[in-house]
Amino acid sequence: MIGGMIMNKIIIISNRLPITVQKNIENNIEYIESIGGLSTGLKNIHHQGNSIWIGWPGISTDKLTENERNDINRTLIKDYKCLPVFLSEDEVNLYYHGFCNKTIWPLFHYFQEKTEYDFETWETYKSVNLKFFKTVESIIEKNDIVWVHDYQLMLLPEMIKTKYYSTQVGFFLHIPFPSAEIFRLLIWRNEILTGILGADLIGFHTYDYVRHFLSSARRLLGLEDNLNKIAYENRYVQVNAFPMGIEYKRFFQYCEVHDIVDNDEDDFVNIGNIKTILSVDRLDYTKGIPQRIKSFGRFLKNYPEYQGKVILILIVAPSRVEVDSYNQLLRQIKEQISEINGRYGTMKWVPILFFFRSFSQEKLIEFYRQTDVLLVTPLRDGMNLVAKEYIASRNDYKGMVVISETAGAASELGEAIIVNANDFNSTAEGIKIALEMPEEEIITRNKRMHERLKRYNVYFWTSEFLNSLNQTVIESINISTQKNAEENIEIIKTEYKKANKRVLFLDYDGTLVGLTSIPEKAKPDEQIKNLLTKLASDPQNTVVIISGRDRYVLTKWLGDLNLSLIASHGLWLRTEKQDEWRIMIDLDNDWKSSVRTILELYTDRIPGSFIEEKEFSLAWHYRQCDPDIVASKLSEIKDALLSMIQSSTLELINGNKVLEINDSRFNKGYAALNLLQNQECDFIFAVGDDATDEDLFSLLPKNAYTIKIGAGSTNAGYRMKSWRSLRKMLEELTD
Repeated sequence: MIGGMIMNKIIIISNRLPITVQKNIENNIEYIESIGGLSTGLKNIHHQGNSIWIGWPGISTDKLTENERNDINRTLIKDYKCLPVFLSEDEVNLYYHGFCNKTIWPLFHYFQEKTEYDFETWETYKSVNLKFFKTVESIIEKNDIVWVHDYQLMLLPEMIKTKYYSTQVGFFLHIPFPSAEIFRLLIWRNEILTGILGADLIGFHTYDYVRHFLSSARRLLGLEDNLNKIAYENRYVQVNAFPMGIEYKRFFQYCEVHDIVDNDEDDFVNIGNIKTILSVDRLDYTKGIPQRIKSFGRFLKNYPEYQGKVILILIVAPSRVEVDSYNQLLRQIKEQISEINGRYGTMKWVPILFFFRSFSQEKLIEFYRQTDVLLVTPLRDGMNLVAKEYIASRNDYKGMVVISETAGAASELGEAIIVNANDFNSTAEGIKIALEMPEEEIITRNKRMHERLKRYNVYFWTSEFLNSLNQTVIESINISTQKNAEENIEIIKTEYKKANKRVLFLDYDGTLVGLTSIPEKAKPDEQIKNLLTKLASDPQNTVVIISGRDRYVLTKWLGDLNLSLIASHGLWLRTEKQDEWRIMIDLDNDWKSSVRTILELYTDRIPGSFIEEKEFSLAWHYRQCDPDIVASKLSEIKDALLSMIQSSTLELINGNKVLEINDSRFNKGYAALNLLQNQECDFIFAVGDDATDEDLFSLLPKNAYTIKIGAGSTNAGYRMKSWRSLRKMLEELTD
């Protein structure tokens, strides 16, 4: 139980397991538990009775026999509650070292010039995500809770949700999510977005990343959000910030249960009363290490009184040293250090002490405790837990953090000194402020940050996310009283088979075909024409296309099929037995010129919008417009139109990215009832995706099977994910 919530089985999925499997010198298999980061954060729920962790064990299949794989599988499940996903050397290279770290990692950290676009690595990324899904399939049960982690598995949430709809799916991204302008550079941007949107709850470290994701979903997929909630397909997706915490007590109490010993001579020199600045990072271009060294050099230049009185202890952990660009980065760092040490150093004082090696967590805590300033200035960082660890380790409330504004942790550490990593003078000044800050002020600031870190620790982060996931799913269920059509397909199929005479009302745009930026692009494809032909060939079926399209378009696209057609939202009717269209009510177009004038005014002001003129209606499309411009102008446009038509029989219809003005004396519901007057049927089926279909749903008999495509309030009895889902259902009905 977490936060009072009764838990089902929890399936944690990440690229790596919290256990690393490797072969020792004797070629025997050994298991090494990971410490810190995600492993620490999730151990609380992983170690409880009903949970399992899925991930790669860290060793490729090329190095294992089949018996060794089987043994590893049994041991990980039995002793560690882990289920391995085995990957070959090629898969690791193309999926992880390739797409993940040469495409997603640089782009999401705003390094467009380092981003590579390779279709082979993308295909491997997809296949490895599918491999993870197949592993999930072997253990998943109804109502399980699945928590997917990070950029290596962004396609997995959709795979899980599509097949296991009742499963609670959460996704957390541990790196930054870039602005929409950066994200749209990705070739496979839509696939990544829809993959992530398979989750019920999407978590990021900061509200900036939340805003960027929502903006991308709005601009690239046309998905609107309200209070960080997206109406997506037939459900709601919540997007929120959950800043990851640390194991606060472990760092704060470490020095109370361990004696601080002097550092080894090869780790630390005897620096006496010299002030110390600490920098801890792994070797990566996103960490801004060259810029940090330059800033320290600028500090020594701008404030010469500190020469001989301060040392920068620069710790860089080896990472991806086999990659040429990382070797070049290491050479650059060494050259910069040599240049500064050569320029400012003396026989008794070396400005920068450089350690290219990894230190244990215990050793780092000792460094944290003995240094005056932590300098952590990444160019872009999802969170950066080092800053939090440093603060928590100082149970004397001393030491000051200088952090760049582009580190995720900066949004929580407002009392630290926040700088621009690219502004060397600003960073140099920040170092000076930190070194000269009165001890009383340092303690006051640190105590505030301690309270925050203590309260929002890593266990609170875990429970808050899972509680929010549970609440999101409950709210989504409560909002939607409709049944899920896909889950009730067998009931619908049974009634369909039993019926002697059936009438099927099918909306067109957004229902039989996907919505397009330009209406003309929605021409029916071969699959849907074959499917409609098959449905209509059954003598027990009357298939009715009921659309907002005008009669000329429907005739051109579907007139050669044995279908009944209702055009212009119910104004025109043509049955499969007639060649002529019949108008349902006499109308005039006297109103059009005045309404068109208003629409043209806003079309000129809002790039991407356009007017579609139909026989007896006008439609203003804004699917291709900048969402922010539309958001600021849409209510103004509606008010202008409503004030003009309020005393007439005209109505304003809110469609999907379209406003349509037509006569209120006809609608899809009236047209359907008119057609049904001449029909004796025992099975009525109606499906649509927007506001114009609600009249149809509400006026049909209560025993009709009415289906709403997508989310949003509806009069329909059922919901369905998308037009693709409907095609699949119609295929099953015809079979």
